[in-house]
Amino acid sequence: MPHASTRPPRRRRQAQSRTERGAAKSPPADPLPVRSVEFIGGMAEAGGWRPESSLPEVAFVGRSNVGKSALINRLVRRSSAARVSRTPGRTRAINFFRVNDDFVLADLPGYGYARVGKEVHAAWRPLVETYLAGSPHLRGVVVLLDVRREPTADDYALFDLLAATQLPTLVAVTKLDKLSPATGAARVAHARTDFHLDEDQVIATSARTGLGRDELAAAVASLTSSAKK
Repeated sequence: MPHASTRPPRRRRQAQSRTERGAAKSPPADPLPVRSVEFIGGMAEAGGWRPESSLPEVAFVGRSNVGKSALINRLVRRSSAARVSRTPGRTRAINFFRVNDDFVLADLPGYGYARVGKEVHAAWRPLVETYLAGSPHLRGVVVLLDVRREPTADDYALFDLLAATQLPTLVAVTKLDKLSPATGAARVAHARTDFHLDEDQVIATSARTGLGRDELAAAVASLTSSAKK
């Protein structure tokens, strides 16, 4: 059973003044206004070329078909920043996106898809290990877990790997729209217990409805802004 990875900085809740509480409600401020998203290159193999950047970096990783690309697109409010493939396991490189000229989002290839060849399975871990060890500006990792699926040996292996790096780790539980609210909440709590996570490390999300987008955006903003202090 993996131990929880390092907790990210706590997301601050803005206090409202009495005047603000009495006024008409306005839409909450976006914790991560996205002005620009630019694909800056990919890393296809362990030790291979990757785009140079001195900006703080946040990585997203999860099993194939977990909804990672869709959630990234929801996060940055773009329809196709990250490619949503109909064929799980097709993305084999780490793709890097510069957001607002403020930070870099690294989209790691999915793992655990049974229909890809053995050589692809074998190449995933060295690629990810090399990236994690060789990215001095990496400030945290967002792991995606499908709310409908039981954790696999690959999931546990990933958490063990992240625990060894001591990187701040968040978990975005995806596809909450596929379950009833009660069942979804129970599944999220189960994931938190299963991986020994604190409550504020886990965010329930849905790329389709936007559930959890602002919470995830605030967490990413906190990770990247803490690097500038």
